[in-house]
Amino acid sequence: MDAGEPDPAPMTADGGSGEGAPPGFAMSEDEFEAAVDRALRGIPEELARAMNNVAVFIEDDYEPGPGEDPDTVLLGLYEGTPLTERDSWWDAGSLPDRITIFREPILQLCASLDEVVREVQVTVVHEIAHHFGISDARLHQLGWG
Repeated sequence: MDAGEPDPAPMTADGGSGEGAPPGFAMSEDEFEAAVDRALRGIPEELARAMNNVAVFIEDDYEPGPGEDPDTVLLGLYEGTPLTERDSWWDAGSLPDRITIFREPILQLCASLDEVVREVQVTVVHEIAHHFGISDARLHQLGWG
């Protein structure tokens, strides 16, 4: 590139230029789902077997509820009863725990496919750790915050 030429537009996962797109990395829903599937397949087998009654979802963005800060941005969310808090009563008709991975905030945070794959992996591990009863503070200490 010669001096004075504009920098080329960033490339997206589909090879497009991304011109006019918001900051971050463009990726189709199918590509993002594949990244989440890959992260889930990367969970060690013994941990995957230990997971109990949990479902994983992908949504575009987190919508704060009443009384929450409307500017809240989440990459992932665990909703349920951690394994460490379950008692004999828990299995009696309990709905599955829910892990949601939020596509748009992750894509806005990342500038490349490698960054998206890494951020998805960190987010999936983080939310699964909550299923096992590991706190945010401990996850930050372990580098998964």
